[in-house]
Amino acid sequence: MGIDLAKIQSRKYAAPRSGKRTKGSLDFLNKDIRLFGNGFSDKKKERFYSELSMLFAAGVDIRSALELIESEQKKEAGKQLFATIKDAIISGSGFSKALEQTAMFSNYEIYSLQIGEESGKLSDILQELALFFSRKIRLKRQLTGALSYPLVVLAVSAGAIIFMIRFVVPMFADVFKRLKGELPYFTKLILRFSELFTQYSLPLFLGLAALITLVYIQRKALWFRKGSAALLLRMPVLKDLIGKIYLARFCQSMNLLINAKTPLVTALGLVQKMIGFYPIEIALETVKTDIEKGMSLHQSLSKFRIFNQRLTSLIKVAEEVNQLDTMFSRLTKQYSDEVEHQTGILGSLIEPLMIIFLGVMIAFIMLAMYLPMFQMSNSIG
Repeated sequence: MGIDLAKIQSRKYAAPRSGKRTKGSLDFLNKDIRLFGNGFSDKKKERFYSELSMLFAAGVDIRSALELIESEQKKEAGKQLFATIKDAIISGSGFSKALEQTAMFSNYEIYSLQIGEESGKLSDILQELALFFSRKIRLKRQLTGALSYPLVVLAVSAGAIIFMIRFVVPMFADVFKRLKGELPYFTKLILRFSELFTQYSLPLFLGLAALITLVYIQRKALWFRKGSAALLLRMPVLKDLIGKIYLARFCQSMNLLINAKTPLVTALGLVQKMIGFYPIEIALETVKTDIEKGMSLHQSLSKFRIFNQRLTSLIKVAEEVNQLDTMFSRLTKQYSDEVEHQTGILGSLIEPLMIIFLGVMIAFIMLAMYLPMFQMSNSIG
């Protein structure tokens, strides 16, 4: 979805045929999906926000901006979506209202854009949303880059080990039966494991497929989200990284909403709906109640372990000098930098460990298979 700025000049000062001149934006925090399903992918959202902000800065009105973006769509579904939004605006709806009517945008996004329209800072909100998605995409790429190679190695390791257990070891078992000698303990262990795996491999894979299906179906269920979050936060290596990823998202979202002059309780409620991490969601429910009772933000956040002492201490200072937006912006950058650094270290550590694991497992199996032959050759010698 690229914008050809050469087209702007012919439309830049085009007068709207009807309706009010209204500024606007598009999708926010839904999942990465197909166009005109439940929303846009994060990449398309980031590009849309950035391009719409650029068009506004060039003096293009909302109708012409949407027409330009609509014309750049390659899929008919995309053209239809932008045409629907444009028609709603021409009919007199505000831009945030037009987006809301599509049922494809989060309350977080709609409210932010509504505040931007009312305060005349819609262009700033668009830039902040573009920055949000840019950082979110970068974090995803960092995690993907850190984990993709180890996962490939893990898959190859599993495949190699399964092949040896399922096909190679039974070949040695036939040889050992003909020898009728006493086998070493490790050899008997591998042979027994191979027999069990061959016997139960089909139920095992069916059970694994059922488990994956259950996880996929129940991934949004409260019990699953609660349990998976608790498990992640107990894992020695990942708990710190996972915590910082969601704290970066929390701080960036709060920075965006506070910059838009959103009331603190309202901002916390919107972040609660879009954060996607159970420990923070349940914590923010209590934080909202505490603030309504007169407690300060840092005091309420300090009740929960997910919000570390550094975060609450800096928020306390920001509250005292009335600079919460600035502090959340700085915290966002700090956490994002730390996540980038930790994912790099994690990737560099996991790769050699997985290779070593593969080598050790294959060496153990081969040694267990050849050890009886070594013993037999020594006895003959």
